[in-house]
Amino acid sequence: MKFDFTNNIGFILLAVYLILIGISGFVTGFMIPAIVFNVLALVAGIFILIGK
Repeated sequence: MKFDFTNNIGFILLAVYLILIGISGFVTGFMIPAIVFNVLALVAGIFILIGK
């Protein structure tokens, strides 16, 4: 089975964002500043909208 990796940077950033949100929810000692999540979500949304 071949793993088809997407070339869309918006979806890659969205995947990273969702993984970080999931990890921070399960691991209590894993703290990332809220500004990092906000910027990552904003950039991913912009790239998805412009189709990159």
